[in-house]
Amino acid sequence: MLHKLTAENSSYTNAEMCGVISKICYMEGKINMKEKNAERFTGFADIYEKARPTVPEYPVKIICKYLGKKPDTVVDIGCGTGLSTVVWSSAADNVIGIEPSEDMISAARKKSSDNIKFVQAYGDSTTLESNSADVAVCSQSFHWMEPAATLKEINRILRTNGVFATIDCDWPPVTLWQAEKAYTVLGGKISEIEKNNPEINSTFIRYGKDGHLKNIQNSGYFRYARELLFSNTESCTAERLINIVLSQGGLQTILKKSPELIANDVKIFADTVRSLFGEEKFDVDFCYRMRIGIK
Repeated sequence: MLHKLTAENSSYTNAEMCGVISKICYMEGKINMKEKNAERFTGFADIYEKARPTVPEYPVKIICKYLGKKPDTVVDIGCGTGLSTVVWSSAADNVIGIEPSEDMISAARKKSSDNIKFVQAYGDSTTLESNSADVAVCSQSFHWMEPAATLKEINRILRTNGVFATIDCDWPPVTLWQAEKAYTVLGGKISEIEKNNPEINSTFIRYGKDGHLKNIQNSGYFRYARELLFSNTESCTAERLINIVLSQGGLQTILKKSPELIANDVKIFADTVRSLFGEEKFDVDFCYRMRIGIK
């Protein structure tokens, strides 16, 4: 691509050509990183589907309250296997799930219905029409998207007075402290491996969840923004709690690239959880942070 551009635009000065090439390299880098982020969940959509929490009704209720009416169209961006999409089935006339991962969207499309459909696309290029949505939601997904480009796209598809919301869990879920401590120890090991192994860390990029509200406020697209906290109780088992860890992109990347670095730590965590809970069912509380912007 760069060779063709150089040959066909020989009228550029050297300085101009350097600027054009730099811009293209930057854009190609962003595209490659988008693809890498989308690929991080390849091969374990089934674990994600069985383990991840469902979106509770509370954020749906709050978003509709801010909108002031029943949404005509809700867009769920980074919808994964559709767990966060189907919660809108009776709350909106039309629901569209956007997901770039082939594995994830294949699982999501099994949840299609008369008013729910799924589109394979990225958060910053949804392929949807401008001013076509009342609500845009990123549930456990906005931290995998480049915020400036994604918010620009969200602004494009949202109607005036539309609502954008990010919904994120705090990890681990609330349960026995011993299980939480084991979860935290494993999380620390994952962070250590990512830090000390650039070849693993370079295969994806996360944008901090702590910056979501500031990014919404600083975008200039929203007249009002705030953060809300809530929790939701779900039934759990030892195997589900183990799979919640296995469903997370950072760990899956290590397991794909260098499983020997983490396999023993995963086993220790799994053994601890099984020894604590055995075969019994128990309740866990998922704590959420929701950031909202009103266009």
